[in-house]
Parts: sequence; structure tokens; C-alpha cells
Amino acid sequence: MNIQLTALHYVYLAFIVLIIAVMIRRRDTTIICVAGIMTIGLLATETLSGSVAGIFSSFIYATKELLSTIFIISIIVAMSRVLIRTGINEVMVTPVTRFIRSPQVAYWGIGLIMMVVSLFFWPSPAVALVGAVLLPVAVRVGLPPIGAAIAMNLFGHGIALSGDYIIQGAPKLTADAAGIPVTSVMTASIPLVIVMGTVSTLTAFWMLRKEMKSGSPVHSPNFISGTESTESSSSSEAVSTSLPTSQPVQRQVMSPRLQKTFALLIPLLFAVDVILMFVLKLQGGDATALIGGTAVVILVAVTLAAHRHAGPEETTNYLIEGFQFGFKVFGPVIPIAAFFYLGDAAITELFINPLPEGSHGIVNDLGVALAGLVPLNDTVGAITMTVTGAVTGMDGSGFSGISLVGSIASMFAGSADSAPVLTALGQVAAIWVGGGTLIPWALIPAAAICGVNPFELARRNLKPVLLGLTVTTIVAIFLI
Repeated sequence: MNIQLTALHYVYLAFIVLIIAVMIRRRDTTIICVAGIMTIGLLATETLSGSVAGIFSSFIYATKELLSTIFIISIIVAMSRVLIRTGINEVMVTPVTRFIRSPQVAYWGIGLIMMVVSLFFWPSPAVALVGAVLLPVAVRVGLPPIGAAIAMNLFGHGIALSGDYIIQGAPKLTADAAGIPVTSVMTASIPLVIVMGTVSTLTAFWMLRKEMKSGSPVHSPNFISGTESTESSSSSEAVSTSLPTSQPVQRQVMSPRLQKTFALLIPLLFAVDVILMFVLKLQGGDATALIGGTAVVILVAVTLAAHRHAGPEETTNYLIEGFQFGFKVFGPVIPIAAFFYLGDAAITELFINPLPEGSHGIVNDLGVALAGLVPLNDTVGAITMTVTGAVTGMDGSGFSGISLVGSIASMFAGSADSAPVLTALGQVAAIWVGGGTLIPWALIPAAAICGVNPFELARRNLKPVLLGLTVTTIVAIFLI
């Protein structure tokens, strides 16, 4: 599996390092990403016009890839807006507050519920379900929105997706590539997923609790208006600040009877969605579409009931608010996603065969090259698998490189017993990094639903995830 690295690979790697350095300094990376796209385009096409055109084409590619996520977030925000204005949100979450009475319970409650839902339907639709119902409750009891976003990320996109024990998409891909049974990978991944999840979630909780106790501002800057969302002792204000918007909340009068009716009906409709997902085996995009369609129906019904004759016009206004929010959120993210998508399939789609024969994409080629630089033994192999998995996850898709991870694991395995552990370790690393805990555009669903800056969320996840990967790698070495 020898891959010839070209100037494209080295330039791409140099820009990755530069982007990460700038992110750590909490500066904007848009200009650097545009420069990276232009440089990659120049090397790929050897023409200035092709390089410049590649910038726009890569933006279009990234937008198409992210479009379903943009839409579901926009629709959920539009729905949440009308629920807040009519007071339905407060009535709907009141029963839940009996069980969630503290920030600690909110953090672990949201996380565990997110994990369970994600195991059956994957994290993207789970974020919409969990966020729409439980976020206002969490904010009401004092958990900052950033804390709710961290919990949804680590439990859903981390623990649930890296194990993927119900749908089994991830272990099947890695097992097939490694040439071993899928059950062996799943069995080997259980202790690794437990260790990774325990270390990362506990570390994140400890850091969050420490900030809250010290009185430090644990809320994240509002990335729409540029202001900060502050916590309030008033429950109505707390629920209002849970929805990311720069506009003040204007109450729309609705009778208590109608409020209670919708407060019962809305959770029931989402519960029916969950049942349909299970019965019809809807996953990923299909599950997200069902939730999005349900949210639109709720939006229309509540708006017509609240605004009566002005309902049609107000429905359009709510949708406009939602889509304005969605595209404002993704505005700074699309250039970054466009650059990192070039590390995978986008490079061959946008530019004509710029990579050498046998290439699996820039990011995957770099992973193979890294694996070829180290000696073949189990201990070094475990460390290499973690790093390789993390590198392949840097395109923001935890699944794009896990087949490669399985292939590399089979090379490093010194025995039949070590192959499943190494394969599972690479799978865990790839999905935790690329599946939605560290790469900003991959964790946008949770960040947007919670109204926090995705780059700030990625920064806060960094230490817990890196510590988790370190401890998990050490455990894997002992398991081999």
C-alpha cells in the first residue's frame, strides 16, 4: 500500500497545521482556507483561472454537502421561535423540570438521552429531537448552552457513533477492510468506547463545573449578533436565551387551553417520529427528513392557531427568520469545510485527476504514509492507529477514512487477537475526531441548536477528547 506523496499532499498538510494553529489562537481562518483552496487549485490545474474558479466551485460543493444540515437547523429554529413567542415552550418543558433540577443532572441527562437516541438513529436527527425539547429545560436550571452542546457532542457524536452497536455501519466498514468478522470489532471496541466516553465526558464535566463554581463566564459568544448570551434567574428569559437569535422575543397571546394542547401534541408527534424511525428503519438523512417535516407541520399549525388571519404571512416570516439564522451560522463555516473537503472526494470532482494512481484522497494518503513511517509492532501500532484515525477524520466525516483504518490495522496486527483491538481503536479515533466533536463544521448541528459558536465548542472539546484518546490508546496497548 505504497502511495507516492506529491506537492499537493505536502501543501495540504502545511495548511492544515496553519489552520489548527490559527484556531488555537481563536482567530478567524476564512482567509487562510481560501488561500489554501487557491493554492491547491493552482497545483492541481496549473492555471491561475482554474485556481480562482476552484474557490467558487469548492464553496458550492461544501454547500451541497451541508445543505440538509442547514435546512434542519433552520426549520427547528423557526419552529422554536414560534413556540417561544406563544409560551408553548414553557408549558411543554414544565413537567420535565421536576426531574431535571440542577445543571449536573441536566448535563448527564441530556448526554445519556442523546446517546440512546443516537444509537438507534445516528446523531444528526438526535440533535434536533433532544435539543428542541430538553435545551430550554437545561438552561432553566442553570446549565449554560455550551454545556448542553458539549454533552450532545460527546455522548452522541462521540460515544454512540464511535461504537455504532445498533446500526453497525462503522464496525462493518472497518471489519470488512481489515478482513475480520464484524462481531470481533464490536466486541473489541466495547472497553475502548467505555474508556473513551468515560474519560472525555468526566473531563468535560469537571472543566465546566470548575468554571461555573469560579464564577467564570461559561456561556459562549452569540455568533449571530456578536453579543454574549447571559443567564437569567427568570425562567422565561432563560428559555428565550436558549434560542440563538439576535432579535428580542415578542410574546404572542395564546389561550392557556391551546398552550396545553400544543404542549401535549408536540412531544407526542416527535415520539411518533421515533416509533416510525424504528419500525421503518429510517436512519441518517431519512430520519432527519422526517423530523424536519414534522417541525414544519408544527410550525404551520401553531402559527395559524396563534395569528389566525395573519397566519399565512407569519408562517413565511418565521421561516425567513429560521433560514436567515441557518445561513448566518454556516457563512463562516463553508470556506473552512470547502478546504477540508478537498482532502477527500472533492479534489477529484472539482479538478481533473490531480492525484497519482492508486490514491485514496489527500487525507487518506497522508494516513497511509504515516503508517509506513513506523515499525510494525503492536505497541507502536496502537499509537499509530490512533494518530492515523485522527488524521483521516480531519475532513470532518468520521466515516470517510475508517475503511483505510481497517486496512492499516491488518498490517500492524502481530496476531489474530490484536487485529480487532487495533481496528476498533482506529475506528474510535477517526469517528471521535471527524464525527462531530473536534471539527467545527461537523459539530455545527449541536452548536446551532444550542446557539453557541462552533469554533468555541470545538475548542472546549479539545482537551477532553485528546485526554480520552491518550488514555484509550494506553488501554488498547494493554489489551493487545
